Amino acid sequence: MSIGHALLGLLESGPRHGYDLKRAFDERFGHDRPLAYGQVYSTMARLLRNGLVEVDGIEPGGGPERKRYAITDAGVTDVATWLAQPEKPEPYLQTTLYTKVVLALLTGRPAADLLDTQRAEHLRLMRELTRRKGTGDLADQLICDHALFHLEADLRWLELTAARLDELAAEVTR
Repeated sequence: MSIGHALLGLLESGPRHGYDLKRAFDERFGHDRPLAYGQVYSTMARLLRNGLVEVDGIEPGGGPERKRYAITDAGVTDVATWLAQPEKPEPYLQTTLYTKVVLALLTGRPAADLLDTQRAEHLRLMRELTRRKGTGDLADQLICDHALFHLEADLRWLELTAARLDELAAEVTR
């Protein structure tokens, strides 16, 4: 995810302090991975340097001065361009899991056990996400659905690989 673009998009509704941006980001996008304050301020410094935001005001505080940031016309254009571009699909053509299966076969370890262990871990996470979905708001439900669909695809791959394990073993050990 482009944190810079997300922060710019949040600024389109009006000027905000870095603290407010962090809170809004975490509320909307950071359910599992909240932003660090340092990341917010370093991103804002870069956006300021690139002319995508400007300082809309400075207020004295108990500590450092509080800057209020506003998006510039260039920032609005940048967000619009980013939103219009499709994301590159991530095909996962070289995954760690595939590497583990091949290495297990090459070293004479039980690859079927590895697949069973991975299947159990996927199912555990799917149960956890399903529970979370039941108590979450719509945004959390959609995020969980996205993850669940990816886990379902992984499970299909695990089943396919398990069914073709002998064939794969013969191919990688020749």
